[in-house]
Amino acid sequence: MTDPQRPGSTDTGGHAPAAPDLWAAAATARPAAGKPAASQTPPGWEREVLEKLVFATVNEQRAARRWRIFWRFAWLAFLGAVAWALFVYEGGTPSKSAPHTAVVDIKGEIAGGAEASAELVVAAMRSAFEDEGSQAVVLLINSPGGSPVQAGIINDEIVRLRAKYDKPVYAVVEETCASAAYYIAAAADDIFVDKASIVGSIGVLMDGFGFTGTMEKLGVERRLLTAGENKGFLDPFSPQSEKQRQFALQMLDQIHQQFIEVVKKGRGERLKVTPETFSGLFWTGQQAVEMGLADRFGNLDYVAREVVKAEDVIDYTRRDNVAERLAKRFGAAVGAGAVHAMRSALPNVR
Repeated sequence: MTDPQRPGSTDTGGHAPAAPDLWAAAATARPAAGKPAASQTPPGWEREVLEKLVFATVNEQRAARRWRIFWRFAWLAFLGAVAWALFVYEGGTPSKSAPHTAVVDIKGEIAGGAEASAELVVAAMRSAFEDEGSQAVVLLINSPGGSPVQAGIINDEIVRLRAKYDKPVYAVVEETCASAAYYIAAAADDIFVDKASIVGSIGVLMDGFGFTGTMEKLGVERRLLTAGENKGFLDPFSPQSEKQRQFALQMLDQIHQQFIEVVKKGRGERLKVTPETFSGLFWTGQQAVEMGLADRFGNLDYVAREVVKAEDVIDYTRRDNVAERLAKRFGAAVGAGAVHAMRSALPNVR
């Protein structure tokens, strides 16, 4: 008799063999939920996973260590380059014993902190004079002028070095040699110019602006507090009294006389003085030769070849190195306005 609960099964007395129990077979073949069968998991898998993790960690640490070493070497190289630029590279101070003509550039504004400052020019001239191979020192000038103080320092040093080393000094003018630049050139043994060069402008000025009338029209009140009667007499927003004006003119006249004495001493009998010579006018190179402000026509190559008799030219000009240029670029925007305002209130030979 067939069991209604178990299809396909027979009682013990049946003649047909019992059919396989599919439900039981499936339950036996399927492992318990959440528990993988031991036969399906390879032996030692935990160790294999741990080894992989360890190797990955070691490789990562090695890569990180390599990058740290690389960046350390990179920083050391950078710091070494900066140190070399600051303390080793002088820029234009070669050391040669073969006969040559030494050149020092004086270009642009003559002022403290500029490329034509007394600090850089004097250092370059000393190196040029000290080199036994230099047969003469040529000042290659292209400048509209600048500070009488800076020019005076350079002029005095030219006189001292020329006497100490017994070497001639020549000034070669390119485009312009005016005011403070001519103050420097006057100390040279000879001045060479081009026919169209601009030479002269032997005078002193102090420039600025006055806004008092404009402020009154706009209804703006200037509030300036000073300790000292004349402390603010250069202030452009305050009126200038006649007494203050005369004081400024007296100071300019004194500096002008110093300039004139330097030119007369340097040029000597070659100078043909006229009422316009020290009036602040400037002339072409051709006129300058006629007036005795210059000696001959010639450029750097001509002077080295025909005058010094040493065609090899070596530049001793001191220029800002890489680190200094970067520092100036970072700081230029910060102090440019203040520096310009201060300079405009100081006398200039230009």
